[in-house]
Amino acid sequence: MGWILQVCLILGLGCALFLRRSELRRIAGGAMERRRARARGSDRARLQYPHVDLSRCIGCGSCVAACPEEGVLELLHGQAVVVHGARCVGHGRCAVECPVGAIAITLGDLEERRDIPALGPDFESPQVPGLFLAGEVTGFALVRTAIDHGTAVAREVARRPRPADASGGLLDLCIVGAGPAGLACALEAKRLGLRFVVIEQETLGGAVASYPRRKLVMTQPVGLPLHGRLSKTTYLKEELIELWQEIAEREALPIHCGERVTGLERCGSEHFQVTTVDHVVEARYVCLALGRRGTPRKLGVPGEELDKVAYSLLDAGSYTDRRILVVGGGDSAVEAALGLSEQPGNEITLSYRKREFTRLKSRNELRLLEAERNGRLEVLRGSELRSIDPTQVEVSVEGEVPRHVSRLDNDDVFVFAGGIPPFELLQAAGVSFDPADRPAVEPLAERGTGLLPAIAGALLLGLACLAWSLVHKEYYLAPLAERPQLEQHAWLRPVGSVGIGFGIAACLLVLTNLAYLLRRSARLRLNLGSLQAWMTSHLVTGLLALFLTLLHAGLALRDTLGGHAGLALCALVVTGAIGRYFYAFVPRAANGRELALDDVRLELANLSAGWDRTNREFGARARARIDDLIATGVWQGGFLRRLGSLLISQRRLHQLLGQLRAEGRSEGVPDAELRRFEELGRRAHRTALMASHFEELRGLLGTWRYFHRWVALLMVLLGVAHVVQAVRFADFGGSGP
Repeated sequence: MGWILQVCLILGLGCALFLRRSELRRIAGGAMERRRARARGSDRARLQYPHVDLSRCIGCGSCVAACPEEGVLELLHGQAVVVHGARCVGHGRCAVECPVGAIAITLGDLEERRDIPALGPDFESPQVPGLFLAGEVTGFALVRTAIDHGTAVAREVARRPRPADASGGLLDLCIVGAGPAGLACALEAKRLGLRFVVIEQETLGGAVASYPRRKLVMTQPVGLPLHGRLSKTTYLKEELIELWQEIAEREALPIHCGERVTGLERCGSEHFQVTTVDHVVEARYVCLALGRRGTPRKLGVPGEELDKVAYSLLDAGSYTDRRILVVGGGDSAVEAALGLSEQPGNEITLSYRKREFTRLKSRNELRLLEAERNGRLEVLRGSELRSIDPTQVEVSVEGEVPRHVSRLDNDDVFVFAGGIPPFELLQAAGVSFDPADRPAVEPLAERGTGLLPAIAGALLLGLACLAWSLVHKEYYLAPLAERPQLEQHAWLRPVGSVGIGFGIAACLLVLTNLAYLLRRSARLRLNLGSLQAWMTSHLVTGLLALFLTLLHAGLALRDTLGGHAGLALCALVVTGAIGRYFYAFVPRAANGRELALDDVRLELANLSAGWDRTNREFGARARARIDDLIATGVWQGGFLRRLGSLLISQRRLHQLLGQLRAEGRSEGVPDAELRRFEELGRRAHRTALMASHFEELRGLLGTWRYFHRWVALLMVLLGVAHVVQAVRFADFGGSGP
C-alpha cells in the first residue's frame, strides 16, 4: 500500500508541475496578445464592450467560453480582461453567463463621442419630444437588441395618450426603416392597435438585406411580436429575410419600400410631418430605425464614377475569371475578398491603408492569412487607391522607399470604406449628438463580491434552524444515552418523523447544490436560469444543507457512516468558503497589479511625450529599456528562478536608472523630468514584479478548487452509502437511537 501511495503522490506532483507550467505559458501568451492588441489599436471597442468588475470576478472563465467572438475576453492573472475590444459586437452572452454578475455590456467613453445620439431611457430624444430612435443608430448593433428597441418604442407610444383625430389622416406612429428594429416596432404597433406606417428606402430587412449571399446572421434567442420566438439562433441571410417577408405579408404590415425620407419636422406640439420623395406622412410619433450604414462612403479618387466600381457585394459567385481590387480593412471587405477568391479564375487584390488589420473578427483574420499564404489573394498593406480607369487601377504602396505607385490590371473594384451615417437627417430633426446633452449615466463602479445576498439568505435560514434548536434544547443538549427516554426522541431522532424529514431535505439540497456544476458545464448547455442565480443558490443550498444535516443528526455527528458524511459536508462548506475568498481577493490583487502596470506605462508615455522634440528619441529609448528589464524573467522559469530574479532585480534597476540619468543629462533633459521618470520607472518595475509573484500565489491557491471538488466527491460517496445503509438497516418504526 505504501509503494502505491508513493507512486501516486509522485505522479500527482508531476501532473501538477506540468499543468502549472502550461498555465504559465497560457498566461504569458494572453499577456502578449493583450499588448499586441493595444499596439494595433484593436483593444478599443467600436461601440459596445464588456466592462469587468474586478471586485466580483472569480476567474471561472464562463464569460470567455460563452463569447461567440474569439479573443474578446481572456483570463489573465485569474480574472477576465478585455483583449480585443474591437471584436465585441455586444452579444452579451458573457454578462448572461457570469455567475456573479461581474460583467456589464456598455458603450464606449460617451463623454467624448459625437457619433452617439443623446437619448432618454425610453429611446426618446430629450430635445425633440415624440421622436424615438431604435436599433443600430443608437450605438447597439445586434439584431436581438434592435428587436428589443423597436418593441419597446411601440409599447411606449401605445402607453401615451392619443387624442381622437377628427379627420382620420393623422397616424399614431411613423416608422422609418424596415430592418429588425423597424419590423419589430411595426409588429408590436399592430398588436397594440396603433395606426402606423413603415417607410423603407430600399427593401425589407435594412442592412441585413445588403449582406453577401449566404452570410450567417446571429440573432441569439429572441422573439418577434405576433410571431413568437425564432426557432434558431443562427440564420443564413436569405433564410432570415424570407422569414421576415413571410411575417410582414401574413400580418399585412403597411410597409412602403423604395421611398426615401427627405425631410422630418415637428408641426407644433402635436405631430410630425415626414416627407418622402412621393408623399407626406403625418403622425403623432416617429420612430427612426435607420441603422448606421447610411450611404456608402466614397474615396473621391478619379474614375470612381465608372460602372466597374461597386460598394457592396451580394453574390460572389457571379464573378469569375476577373481581376478584382477590394478596398477596405473591415470584416465586410475581407469577407468579400475571401468570397471572390474562392471563385474560379479570379485574381484578387485587397488594399488596406493601414499596416495592421485591427477591426477583424479572429476567424476572418485567420482565413485571410491562410488565403494569403496559399496565394489565393494578394494583400497590399499600407496602400491607397489613387485612380481608376476602365482597364487598370493605380495604387500607392508603402514599401522600403516612402511610397511607390503600382498599376494593376483590373476589371472590377469593390470599395468597403464604411458608410456615411444618416446623422444629417437626425440633426436637422433636432436630435443632439453633444455629449453634454446625454442624460447622466451612473458610472460602472466595483460593487463588491456579490456574496452579500447569498450570505444574508443563508444567515436567516441558519437563524431559523438555531431557533428550532433552542426551542427543543432539552433534547439536543441531553447526552446521547439519555435521549431515548425523552418524549421528543420518537420524532427528533435521525429516523423519526421530523429527523428523517431533515435528512431528506438535506439530500435534496445537496442535489440542488451539485446541479450548479451541470449548469456551468459548457458541453451540456443547460441555459435554465442565469448563472448568477445558480451561484447564489449554490452558496445558500450548501450552507442550509449543513444546518439540516446537523439537525438530522441531532447536533451530534457520531463515529458512523452518516457521521462521516456529515463531517465531509462540513469540510466541503469550509473549503468552499475558503476557495470563494481566494477567488474573490487574491486574483483581484494580481489583476489589479497588472492594470496598475498599464497605467504606469501610459503615464511614462505621456510624460516623455511632453518633452521637447530633441528629447523624444531618448524617451522612447528609455521606455523600451525599462520594458525589457520588466519582461526579463517575469514569465520564464520556475519558482526558484523567479525568486532569484526578485533578489537581483533591484540592483539591475538601480544600474539602468543610473545609466539613463547620465544619458538624459547629456541630452539636455531637465533634472526634474529625469527624477519624475526615475520614480515612474521604479513604480513600473516594482508593480510588474509584484504582479508576477502574486500570480505564483494565485496559481497555488487556485488548486484549492480541485481540492474542494475532491471533498465534494467524498461527501457524495459517503452520503450515498449512508442513505443506502439507512434504507436497508434503519428501524423506522422502533425507538432505538
